Amino acid sequence: MTRSDLVALLPLIIIAYSAVILIVVMPFIYVRRSINRAERKWSYRLTVITLLGALCSVFAAARYTPKQVTPLIRIDGYSLFFSGLIIAGALLVTLISHDYLNIKLVDSKEESRFTSVQKSPTYAFPFYLLLLLTTLGMATAAASSHFVSFFLAYELISISLVGLIGYMREYKRSYEAAIKYLILSATASAFLVLGMAFIYFELGTMEFSRLTAFLELGKFSEIIYFGIALLLVGFGYKLALVPFHTWSPDVYQGAPAPVTAIIASGSKVAIFALLLRLVSTSNLKSDELLYTLLYILAVATMFGGNFLALMQDNIKRLLAYSSIAHIGYLLIPLAAGGKSGAESITFYLVSYLVTTVAAFGVVSAVSLAKQIGEIEKIDDYRGLAMSRPVIAAVLSTALLSLLGMPLTSGFFGKFYIFSAAAQSGLWSLLIVGLVNSGISAFYYLRVIFAVYSRPPANSDSIFKTDADQLPTTPPTSAICMAISTATIVFFGIYPTPLLTLARVATAYLGVR
Repeated sequence: MTRSDLVALLPLIIIAYSAVILIVVMPFIYVRRSINRAERKWSYRLTVITLLGALCSVFAAARYTPKQVTPLIRIDGYSLFFSGLIIAGALLVTLISHDYLNIKLVDSKEESRFTSVQKSPTYAFPFYLLLLLTTLGMATAAASSHFVSFFLAYELISISLVGLIGYMREYKRSYEAAIKYLILSATASAFLVLGMAFIYFELGTMEFSRLTAFLELGKFSEIIYFGIALLLVGFGYKLALVPFHTWSPDVYQGAPAPVTAIIASGSKVAIFALLLRLVSTSNLKSDELLYTLLYILAVATMFGGNFLALMQDNIKRLLAYSSIAHIGYLLIPLAAGGKSGAESITFYLVSYLVTTVAAFGVVSAVSLAKQIGEIEKIDDYRGLAMSRPVIAAVLSTALLSLLGMPLTSGFFGKFYIFSAAAQSGLWSLLIVGLVNSGISAFYYLRVIFAVYSRPPANSDSIFKTDADQLPTTPPTSAICMAISTATIVFFGIYPTPLLTLARVATAYLGVR
């Protein structure tokens, strides 16, 4: 391996070695059992410095692109773009996690049992370790050019997320969500491995680039079709496509809010970025049967996610079904193909990530005031605008962006997606997308109306309390929400820089 290979891999190397440092130091921390305040903060600071360093190293690695580092990893503008996006998202989640880890989380049915329980500061060490490992897996997935590296990255993401989801030991639903996600990951992995085995058996290769020579003739054998179908099932589980979505709302609700932000944003961005590379490189969308399958999945996922979201009174479950619908929107340009399709997907994923982090950042921040659990019920957010107008504005901006309202990045995200569908003549999918956007307006506006309405007189909402008596928003969470909101508004007013970056990044895919 040459020096240029090491520089190209620098973002991954920095994250990996920082995780090793945490692994080595953790046993000494647990042996001591008592640590002072300065020592408790160093794992958080190391994580922030690591992610900042990895983000800066993306620019150094860009000087050596494109570069194939072994058959497993391809470092080019596309992989670096998504690696930088994933690392930036992980950094924002780290900021909101810092204060969240110090609150008391209890099960509402067993409040008396856990009311006096305070999270131990030492628990921050494994949390940040798992966060770094998850980020490493997501960045590796975005840079994968081989089924083996993809599967290793997929497993690293899944195993780390299982630990993060079940991290709050005082919260019974967290255990339940972790078990469900573990079963999901094992099932999806089985489908993926079997699909890879069938493709390797028929073609004799697992490299994405070499698949093109075999598949561009368009004459797929039954074994190839079966292998691709199994792969789509594995992707469907991870992306929560209908009908593989049933795990999503339970895991979103049971996981701590910062972890839910990772699942909803970074992990889906990484997997979809890999799916786009695989589909573009292997020219799979040119096959009529596969196109029909993508079409059906897109329609079912959009309608399924939006209709199920209409019936939710829990904001985390609502956002879970919302994320399902948004992955359905992303299948529209994936089926459309072409440069415009790839560019619109890239633009949309950036908008979706910052918007999702902003929304769950608010959930994390307001839950600090409750101290004995997360504020999840939509009705519990009544009065938020009166006591915390800035946080209410952040949540409203995020929801309006998910809806696709003008002056938010979500508006241009949907605009480019629908434009790609129109350019490819997919008028039926375009109409379905517009109809579903109209359906989603009901449940997004419902949350906004609750935020800006007064709580009933007999309500026990914490936002009935005088604003001066509520705890202030922690600086780290405020920074996260400020950056996310500023990004949403900036690209909602001036999307050209992001669109240019998306165009440059997707040029490496060779899409025509």
